[in-house]
Amino acid sequence: MEFKELIAKRRSVRKFTDREVPREVVDRILAEALTAPSSRNSRSTRFLVVDRHDLIARMAGMRDYGSAFMEGAPLAVVVLGDTAASDLWRVNAAISATVLQLACVDEGLASCWVHVDGRPRRKDDPEGERAADYLRTFLPIPEGCEPLCAVALGYSDFRPAPLPAADDEARILRLG
Repeated sequence: MEFKELIAKRRSVRKFTDREVPREVVDRILAEALTAPSSRNSRSTRFLVVDRHDLIARMAGMRDYGSAFMEGAPLAVVVLGDTAASDLWRVNAAISATVLQLACVDEGLASCWVHVDGRPRRKDDPEGERAADYLRTFLPIPEGCEPLCAVALGYSDFRPAPLPAADDEARILRLG
């Protein structure tokens, strides 16, 4: 697939079929995501692959807004940062998550990112339990690692509408 086509096809999709993602496809996606650049080549990003429906269903409850759709996903990848490996673990993990999502498109999969880092479980209780702490109650998140996001992924027959028009030129600042 050409890069321009890959970029155009990458959309946040929250509806998945029941079709399982073969292990070899998951392995290719992860291998590609692990090639993402990182600050000073620190390679601080870790991936926690969750393919058990009961755990994904629990993950869907990590926030009362924006994560419920995960229950329909056959697979989720928690993108973690090793905080001792780099003070820029969040940036490194974000780059890795983006490459992961592009690798999904290349394999014919759909995906959607759910932010975890710093997010409360309950929108009306911003100082209450954090989504990351909730995930730690049932996922084996390694000591010294922090979750940035979870990427729900799988096959989908849903076709999102094209992106709405935007004034992209207004977002570009030019010197000279």
